[in-house]
Amino acid sequence: MEASSRAALVQVRERLDHLSRPASGVLERAKDRLTGQPARAATGPELLALADELFSVARLLDGQLTLRRALSDPAGKPDDRAGLARRLFTGKLSDTALDLVEAVARERWSHPIDLVDAFTTLATEASLDAADARGELEGVEDELFRFGRIVGGDRALARILSDRKAPAEGKAALLDTLLSGRVSPVTEQLLRNVLTGPHAGNAEVAVERLSDVASRRRGQSVARVTTAVALTDAQEQRLTEVLGRIYGRSIGLQVTVDPSVLGGLIVQVGDEVIDGSIAHRLEAAKRRLAG
Repeated sequence: MEASSRAALVQVRERLDHLSRPASGVLERAKDRLTGQPARAATGPELLALADELFSVARLLDGQLTLRRALSDPAGKPDDRAGLARRLFTGKLSDTALDLVEAVARERWSHPIDLVDAFTTLATEASLDAADARGELEGVEDELFRFGRIVGGDRALARILSDRKAPAEGKAALLDTLLSGRVSPVTEQLLRNVLTGPHAGNAEVAVERLSDVASRRRGQSVARVTTAVALTDAQEQRLTEVLGRIYGRSIGLQVTVDPSVLGGLIVQVGDEVIDGSIAHRLEAAKRRLAG
């Protein structure tokens, strides 16, 4: 996203936060009474339903270029764009979802397609809010990570879920078979909507991004650790402490066991990779000898 769209996204995310969380402090509660907004936090089921609505709006806008342009037309007045959104979606969305659609229409966006990304982001945030309300945020992060490992280890599954031309209905049916009753409703909602979207791209990368978002919601950065053998609890704790000191922030581990590394660890934090595996050292030794 360009600067104006990034700024707009910050504003609408703040609006989502205001609508889904309880007011804090005397002034905030007084403001809510004056505006008629509820002071209580939205419940898990309400947030899951809101996320479904926002994902639906994203899909609608993705297939309707004319509508995207109308709701983001820089020549139009913000209130006029919000009024159009209200007329189109009243009776089709909940009051909270309608409020967010109007908020998005009032903002200035760099490109019409950014509205699709905005609603996908809002839907993802609402879904993770639901996980938080249900006390499942850590579990959802773990389920997303594990499903990403499954996709990464199954070429056929990765190919199907990454195929932009594959019917969304077929992908959804496959995901239902794999996930239904096995993961949190939040995990299922996120994976089904993100992986059946037309812009999902590489499925493993898309799932990793979801896992990263969930981790950041818990106030952590993610360290993806590959090791030849499973780490003990004490080793994981020690590694977490060391990485926390290196990066100056809280670090959460996502550990994958891969015997091909032979020994040692491969640690990835963001774009930085620390390869301390025996396999890497052997390969480096071979190159030195060959040179």
